[in-house]
Amino acid sequence: MEQDKITLSIKKAARELFRRYGYNKTSVNELAKQASISKATFYKYFSSKELILHEVLMDYIRENVEDILNKGVREKDLPTFLANTILRVSRVTYTVCNEFVGWEFIRESANAQEYLKILSDDLEFLLLSSFIKNDTIGSTISEEKLTFLIKTSKNIVFSFAFTAVTDGDVRKNFISFQKEMLPYLVQATLA
Repeated sequence: MEQDKITLSIKKAARELFRRYGYNKTSVNELAKQASISKATFYKYFSSKELILHEVLMDYIRENVEDILNKGVREKDLPTFLANTILRVSRVTYTVCNEFVGWEFIRESANAQEYLKILSDDLEFLLLSSFIKNDTIGSTISEEKLTFLIKTSKNIVFSFAFTAVTDGDVRKNFISFQKEMLPYLVQATLA
């Protein structure tokens, strides 16, 4: 029980500090201090700052994806529901990377590139398993077609981070994705 409290304390501290200062500007010392533990205790639970970042991001994304899939408004037809779900999940994913990590750090660090690949793969697995469990989506669309939709959408959204210079660029990219690309991806998925 004590271990669960410490883990939750570290995650809470990491979530707050990463969101406030970004991954790159938050030290393990600050994480330990915020969690009211020693640096050694931090390393007993998480072998690196990158691992706690990963847990915090995946927890946050998982919570939001479940909320989107299970508590969201159900559209009248499957194509609209699927398109809106992919768009909402894509926005959450982009926002999480922007707020917790910071795209400047991701663009400039070789380690961040490697980490982004791991995050991307884990995100894909999380989305696929969540979509398959969803009654509306999982019972209608094959795993192969869902994989296509999720992988393609994820790659497009992650490319925003590397091509957008301003928040305005990101908004334009999301509008373009929603109006010009997503309908065709959904159509191909449901064909």
